[in-house]
Amino acid sequence: MPASGDAALAAWLRLTLTRGVGLETQRRLLSLFGLPEHIFAASGTAIRAAVGDRAARALAAFDGDEQVARALVWASQPGNHLITLADEAYPKALLEIADPPTLLYVKGRTDLLNARALAIVGARNATAQGASNAEQFARELSRGGLTIVSGLALGCDAAAHSGALDGIGSTIAVIGTGADRIYPPRNQDLARRIAEQGAVVSEFPLGTPALRDNFPRRNRIISGLARGVLVVEAAARSGTLITARLAGEQGREVFAIPGSIHSPLSKGCHQLIRQGAKLVDDARDILSELQPARIAGAEPVGDESTQVLLDAMGFDPVGIDLLAQHTGLTADTLSAMLLSLELENRVANLPDGRYQRLK
Repeated sequence: MPASGDAALAAWLRLTLTRGVGLETQRRLLSLFGLPEHIFAASGTAIRAAVGDRAARALAAFDGDEQVARALVWASQPGNHLITLADEAYPKALLEIADPPTLLYVKGRTDLLNARALAIVGARNATAQGASNAEQFARELSRGGLTIVSGLALGCDAAAHSGALDGIGSTIAVIGTGADRIYPPRNQDLARRIAEQGAVVSEFPLGTPALRDNFPRRNRIISGLARGVLVVEAAARSGTLITARLAGEQGREVFAIPGSIHSPLSKGCHQLIRQGAKLVDDARDILSELQPARIAGAEPVGDESTQVLLDAMGFDPVGIDLLAQHTGLTADTLSAMLLSLELENRVANLPDGRYQRLK
């Protein structure tokens, strides 16, 4: 990165790392002065008039040069990115929420930040069925072209990330620590896979530990990045319901999977459904609702590649491996195409995992 670029990025870091200058104050300064360089070039009188004496003093007394230098070194490493509000790669969906982060630390694919996404959240102490549902829904939705967003927690979050990595939509993990730390430690390997195939995102400075208050705060980013939120399992009072509430406030769709009336981890989902969340028991319910303009990795239904697939299927049940051999298409591409055909009722997904052409 050229020196001028480093200087500009350093100004963004200085703005976000100044203690006592929160998001609201940062946005006000940016709206009045423009880029951070202009903020720090302005007179103390102008800054005080804009945001008051306390914030002006904090900006003038900034002593985090080592933090800035550390972040610049981190961003220079392969796969690491600092994304500011002024960057083209900044998630457009986050600009719609009330309090978008000024700067994001990203490990992995920045293109996913503006992909069509669905958040999947649920209980940390998930039941076996809840974890299985999270993984299966995430896998099918990712194969349908949706990027799955979750929080890298144990239970439903981890299961959703794992399932999503099997599809072309991949996954984004929004974490409540610095991007150089992973919590919980048990998800280190999963986080590494996500950084390689998807993206790990944090608004918190490098080195930030797992502080309790940070996790509810990151939930607004989980819901904000997505077009909707699917709640897999949740107790009547849980952090998962915070994400669902934020999604509603942000104008996102809220979906919930019903469960046993005897399970404490179903009560939150049932509560959401009573409040207007959409009950789902099949991933296709969500794909139909969100109406992806095009399923990534597949040719538009009705084109030459789709006809090749239909001809290869015939009308007898057939597995995806055999279809891959006969068409030369990858399993991910076939999964996406078959899902499109399912939504059009031209193909059925049979209980044994095979597919059958209907017309």
